[in-house]
Amino acid sequence: MPEHSISTDSFILLLAFLFIVGVLTTRFSTRLGVPSLILFILVGMVMGSDVLGIVYFDNASLTQKIGVIALIIILFEGGLQTNWKDVRPVIVPSLSLATIGVLITSGIVAAAAKMILGLDWLESILFGAIVGSTDAAAVFAVLKDHNISPKLGSTLEAESGSNDPMAVFLTVAMIELITIPDTSFLSLVGDFILQMGLGLILGIIFGKIAVKALNSINLDSSGLYPVFATAFALLTYGITAFLNGSGLLAVYIAAIIIGNAEIAYRHSIFRFSEGFAWMMQILMFVILGLLVFPSELFTPAILIQGILVSLILILVARPVAVFISTIKMKYTQKERIFLSWAGLKGAVPIILATFPLLAGIEDSHQIFNVVFFVVLTSALIQGATIPMLANKLGLNGPKKTIPMQSLELISLGKADAEMIEYEMESDSAIVGKTLMEIPLPEGTLVNAIIRNGKLIAPTGNTVIMAGDFLYILSGRKNKPKLKKLLKEKSLYSQDALELK
Repeated sequence: MPEHSISTDSFILLLAFLFIVGVLTTRFSTRLGVPSLILFILVGMVMGSDVLGIVYFDNASLTQKIGVIALIIILFEGGLQTNWKDVRPVIVPSLSLATIGVLITSGIVAAAAKMILGLDWLESILFGAIVGSTDAAAVFAVLKDHNISPKLGSTLEAESGSNDPMAVFLTVAMIELITIPDTSFLSLVGDFILQMGLGLILGIIFGKIAVKALNSINLDSSGLYPVFATAFALLTYGITAFLNGSGLLAVYIAAIIIGNAEIAYRHSIFRFSEGFAWMMQILMFVILGLLVFPSELFTPAILIQGILVSLILILVARPVAVFISTIKMKYTQKERIFLSWAGLKGAVPIILATFPLLAGIEDSHQIFNVVFFVVLTSALIQGATIPMLANKLGLNGPKKTIPMQSLELISLGKADAEMIEYEMESDSAIVGKTLMEIPLPEGTLVNAIIRNGKLIAPTGNTVIMAGDFLYILSGRKNKPKLKKLLKEKSLYSQDALELK
């Protein structure tokens, strides 16, 4: 038996312990103002061989596989939560940041790596490519519970969700140039266009197929719908990657389409995806923490190199990239400053840093350790101060409204019906009317209303008010009519007056 192997029972016990500790650390992260990913990584480092010695782990290949699967789940959940109405106005600057911004950041960091780390030019550009992108897992986790301006939040989410493919492409391309010197630059450009194009097209196709399947196939249990949706995320990545497209981009695009469509058991799918994404974040960051050896990371050389590179990345490379990428776009100086500071690094750079390790590149261990230190610095300094900076610059958005109660619907099996949750807006045509006055589709029933945090049992004389959360039981065939009724604007609303 290998020296560091553990029994199945011990592994299960250890896994349970790691998940419990990971979940509990989220409470400490809120109180300490530290991003949870930092605490997850620290749990892994403490459990590793250099500190407590509970787990010996140095398998970069397994880390890479787990990391990619985790990123698929995290990007899928982030895409589901992305409101297309918010993203559409900022899609151009977001894509500019995800492409031009990544190239500029990578180039400036590459020059710094050449001077500070003493790498040759190809390895320096490889280092810049690894840390050039804003990390989706870190951004989604930090922004989720904070009321940042919707414009800025949408910009960061769209950028981080779409720039991973650029970072992956640049990293793989540089490794190919280092290991295969005869590689043609023009062929790499062609590969990039192919990957991005396939990722976009297949993401749209699989997103539409998933919506159609979720609404058409009547499964035996409502609990199967979230599993079905997650399976589509994995399928989207797998087929796109098999065809040499960008699987991560395809997953994010497909998730946006699914999240903004009318789908069966929407609430269950969203809640399952959120919990699954948290689980994968905990697993991924703990394993990344296990992979690093503190005795190698916290040496004087790595500390000095890491601090210098971090300062250039945070204070020079990212701001220059943001200001150039958003030229002549409708962002104020304060908004550009915030976008510059919010370019968080997270799991993606660490996972990408395993690529040189597996490729056997000469200075790969130095690259990995410095990248890891840069991620820790970025997440700890930038991640912990984003809410404070938004408040200081006056860039907070409206407070997020979340219903204080929710109704859990028992699985209806093949009853072909579901519970719909809907928040009434002030300009809705049915606000101010009683339930008897509202022409609900046949067989549709308003089961409950949450108003100011209190549950109301509705009757025919109950008046609908702005801000009410309605829980409506409806057959699937009536959903389009019901949604149209709920979204119909009042004749006296601002939108209706503008249309006139």
